[in-house]
Amino acid sequence: MREYLFMALISAAVTYLLVPLVRRFAIRIGAMPEVRERDVHTTPTPRLGGLAMYGGLVVGLLVAGALTHTGGELAAFKLESKADVVTALIVAGALITVTGFLDDWWGMDAFIKLGGQIAAAGVLVFFDLRLLYIPLPRDWGGSISLDPTLSTIITILVVVVTINAVNFVDGLDGLAAGIVCIAAMATWAYSIFLAQSMAAGNITPTAAIAAVLIGTCLGFLPHNFHPAKIFMGDTGAMLIGLVLASCIVTVTPLDPAAIDDMNKVGVLVPILLPGAVLILPLVDLITAVVRRTSQGLSPFSPDRGHLHHRLLDFGHSMRRSVLIMYAWAFLFAFGVVLMSRVGVPVLLFPVVIVLALAVLVLMAAPRWRGRGSGGSHSARRGKQPDDDDGPPTGPMPPVPPDPQVGRQMPRADGPPRERASADGKPVIPAFPSRP
Repeated sequence: MREYLFMALISAAVTYLLVPLVRRFAIRIGAMPEVRERDVHTTPTPRLGGLAMYGGLVVGLLVAGALTHTGGELAAFKLESKADVVTALIVAGALITVTGFLDDWWGMDAFIKLGGQIAAAGVLVFFDLRLLYIPLPRDWGGSISLDPTLSTIITILVVVVTINAVNFVDGLDGLAAGIVCIAAMATWAYSIFLAQSMAAGNITPTAAIAAVLIGTCLGFLPHNFHPAKIFMGDTGAMLIGLVLASCIVTVTPLDPAAIDDMNKVGVLVPILLPGAVLILPLVDLITAVVRRTSQGLSPFSPDRGHLHHRLLDFGHSMRRSVLIMYAWAFLFAFGVVLMSRVGVPVLLFPVVIVLALAVLVLMAAPRWRGRGSGGSHSARRGKQPDDDDGPPTGPMPPVPPDPQVGRQMPRADGPPRERASADGKPVIPAFPSRP
């Protein structure tokens, strides 16, 4: 456990220290575009925070490979499955980081960016970091082995969907980094539980990747939480989506028979957990595609209809909207992990879904604003001083002229009239008007 903590701290420290340097670099090259109509911030903010996250990821992975127990487990995993985890993530991360960097700086066609995502997923497959089988309970026919072609297709599909799901949810300060951090924590917890159930100790490649990812996200959050000093951009969103997808790929053990004796939820968690930790981004992704295609638009065309936009429209502040989505992701992800731990029937999984949805609806509902038609404006007027939203996220209302000031201004259609002081004496202007 100390090695996991050390990896996370190293990744967090490197990421945190690199962000100011990356911010200056982004400002220097002009990677801080103008505010768009769908944006919730009002001032241009530099992007490219993903460059700092990539630096923290690389250092964390190299440290993990050099540690006694974790390095030995990664080496054994490479010998047994032919998968070089550290090299695969560094090379694939570099490719996806360059793709995101070019998109954040110059802009990139959506299909070219998709090609970069597929190429990065292909790098993982090239280094044999792929799904080998689909875990299913013995009562359901047992696990399904995947041939190399099908394994390649499914692995690339999982990686690309995860990358885009994380990228879609990156719309509020600290949202994507926080949700991915929660997802990595849940994946780490399940991988430790799975290793203990298999009597394989507490060191697993999945747990090592998740620990580095947790540290990377935590190191970036202080700079990115509202009001954000820098955005991760597509550079960071696609990177952490790629690393999270690699956790999903490696979470299943090499021998499918090792989990056959577990309860059905425990066996299905490698399938359920990705959906649990990514349910919020996936719901946002699916609804966005349906919404845009139904309007005759491209699925990749941007709009202002995401879940976080709706929370803001309900009247929640940016920080409160982010915390609501944090709570929902935490409840769902760790609820699934807890069910696998205590051994409950798989039919309880829909109950957890309903509970999570109920919590989301209750937390996302507009706050009680009193009777009348005050709306969200009255709620904001009655806000407590400690509920600081940071800088305003909308246009400032026009300020009407003061009638008192208007009465004191001299008329433009005639000579200025003399004014009198309180004792009736005339007042000579300091700057008399020219004839």
